[in-house]
Amino acid sequence: MSHEIYINRCIELAQNALGKTYPNPLVGSVIVHDGKIIGEGFHEKAGQNHAEINAINSVKNSELLKESTIYVSLEPCSHFGKTPPCANKIVEIGFKKVVIGTLDSHEKVNGKGKKILENAGIEVISGVLEKECQELNKRFFTFHQKKRPFIILKWAQSKDGFMDKDFKPTQIGNPFTKQFVHHLRSEEHAILVGTNTALHDNPSLTTREIVGRNPVRILIDFNLKIPGDFNIYNEEAETLVFNSVKESNEENTKFIKIEKENFLENLMGKLYEHQIQSVIVEGGNFTLQQFIDTNIWDEAIIIKNENLVLENGTKAPIFDYEPVKVEHFRDNKVEFYQNLLF
Repeated sequence: MSHEIYINRCIELAQNALGKTYPNPLVGSVIVHDGKIIGEGFHEKAGQNHAEINAINSVKNSELLKESTIYVSLEPCSHFGKTPPCANKIVEIGFKKVVIGTLDSHEKVNGKGKKILENAGIEVISGVLEKECQELNKRFFTFHQKKRPFIILKWAQSKDGFMDKDFKPTQIGNPFTKQFVHHLRSEEHAILVGTNTALHDNPSLTTREIVGRNPVRILIDFNLKIPGDFNIYNEEAETLVFNSVKESNEENTKFIKIEKENFLENLMGKLYEHQIQSVIVEGGNFTLQQFIDTNIWDEAIIIKNENLVLENGTKAPIFDYEPVKVEHFRDNKVEFYQNLLF
């Protein structure tokens, strides 16, 4: 069997932890002896064992490890964090070969893990299904390479391009797309809205429709207009409030002062400082259009109700791109976009 098959299995394993490993990357690992998988593992949660260690611990006969090849979707770490370096453990065990999907662009690793293995005389092959492994950790790589979170724009609109009816909260999606959105929230680190959306919809921004983790809530509220009893301030999730009034920590809410000038650029810097790796922007027209106009976005998801005509209300953002994929959820169409220019 080829290296690609085993690295693909590493990717499948890693995806089991989507949304659960922040700020760490998604990593899967497989151990192969004489053409047979004898161990598997993935990084399940930050602070817990890395994928390679879980795979090693899953092998019943540890005597086989020295004659085995270990596959890992991301370069083994070379630094001490909450856990010891995986590269050192691989050397200690004495694996004869290591196959890596993609190198780690994080400055603490970035080829150092591979070098530790090679210096120990272990055969190392890297760059197997490299694009797929980088796609798996698009959030992690964007965060470390661009010094900002991975940005996903998301909104729903009617057939005639409105986000609501007569500027009042309007249900556009159906129960299936609602579940889809809550699943999406569980996979991303944070979710962002502006003042108008918070006042207009009083959203909770949680994953109540499914069993899943709630994202960190980000509220842009320069003049602190949102009342303290609104849903965004409840105890269900951590909330970061970017404003021009105060800087303070209050229970599970953090108020962060930010300048209005060059706002989005400043916001990206602040979110990077707070280790936020990905953000779904679920704001209204004004907030979404700012991200579109400044070209600060990586993916976009538009839910369209082809049977709904609203005639008047908040217009959907101006967005002239072609979808890379379209899915149908009964009477709703979900379009997926990628920003290939940024």
